Amino acid sequence: MYSPKPPHLLAPPQGYGQPPYTTGVSASAQTSWSSGLCDCCVDIPNCCLTCWCPCIIFGQIAEIIDKGTTSCGVHGVRYALINVLTGCGCLYSCMYRTKLRRQQGLPEAPTNDCCVHFCCGPCALCQEYRELQCRGYDMSIGWKEGMNRQMHGVQIPPAAIGGMNR
Repeated sequence: MYSPKPPHLLAPPQGYGQPPYTTGVSASAQTSWSSGLCDCCVDIPNCCLTCWCPCIIFGQIAEIIDKGTTSCGVHGVRYALINVLTGCGCLYSCMYRTKLRRQQGLPEAPTNDCCVHFCCGPCALCQEYRELQCRGYDMSIGWKEGMNRQMHGVQIPPAAIGGMNR
């Protein structure tokens, strides 16, 4: 006789780039990072942009982590100002690494978040960027546009057939 699974054992539906159970992840349910901290050269353009202008990459990461409550630009400007005025932008970005880990159920590896951002800030940002990409986020369009595309589907204009010929 067939017996369906009880509702509490069914996985919730997946949202935009979100795996099931993204909050309150227990230690036993943790997944590993999709790439290592020193795998920066896997994505050369991202690596270069992160080294030359980390505020852009940080802004994109923070917008996704905050689910669009604050724009990429605002996060990037905050990060740049903190870095210019105090040299401690790593403290601000460290908070977002912690948020990302908690949302996605990732381990605190290779060491605690503040040490990772203090010692290897650009590598940490590259790893977080790659992780969000791997989990289905389109970093180039941000949270709100990603939600719009998911809700309404991607609109592709009809192809023009023929055209004007002489």
